[in-house]
Amino acid sequence: MKQLRKNIEALGAYGNMIFEVCRDIATHGVNVQELSRQIVKMGSNSIPIVILTAGFTGMVLALQTAYGLQRFGAKNYVGNVVGLGLVRELGPVLTALMLSGRVGAGIAAEIASMVATEQVDAIRALGANPIRKLVSPRILAAMIVLPLLAVIANIVGMWGGAMVAVYELDITAHRYYRSLMYTLLIRDVFDGLFKSMCFGFFLVSIACFKGLRSRGGTEGVGLTTTAAVVTASIVIFVSDFFITKLLILFG
Repeated sequence: MKQLRKNIEALGAYGNMIFEVCRDIATHGVNVQELSRQIVKMGSNSIPIVILTAGFTGMVLALQTAYGLQRFGAKNYVGNVVGLGLVRELGPVLTALMLSGRVGAGIAAEIASMVATEQVDAIRALGANPIRKLVSPRILAAMIVLPLLAVIANIVGMWGGAMVAVYELDITAHRYYRSLMYTLLIRDVFDGLFKSMCFGFFLVSIACFKGLRSRGGTEGVGLTTTAAVVTASIVIFVSDFFITKLLILFG
């Protein structure tokens, strides 16, 4: 019961933080310079790991799909499955998980360190709003960066699938890309981008929230970072189901 009460209180505090972020953005806008800095910091440094993850994911997906479809004589439909799987599901989810471990952990550790060294209290003492300085630009940056990285992941994953299809499965490149073009719709792409934007919001807002609530000095920084990554990863998986359900329902 005590733990349940703590969880409810934490959820309420998280909701208050999100409300403050929305009110801050609606009232004062956003610092464009800080927003640009966060976009570059999150995006450019994450591209290599996203490319590596997406490339091998597309290759494995093509191999496993061909192995299953070959039993039914439908090996030529590998491109259809790879394209839909990446654009609607694997691209957004894997990109969000990679950034949860890299960007989310970094944000949580950075803000938790500022709390431990009383820099956040100093910001408040100077009359500035920590939400405006530390949270709002990062959340907006993540909501911009995640869809862009998901697009890169989709393209690289399809290319990886094409490499396996051509050199391992004896499927011509023309047939593979033709199956992609006949299967993918603009709606599929926009659904994936919407998911990515939601995941970016969740993972960075959770990282900021955990960082601001860090306790225990330098020891608490490590605990906060771990909690931020684990919580964000769970939220991404859980929200993925409900977002997919809503997109199908209102599609």
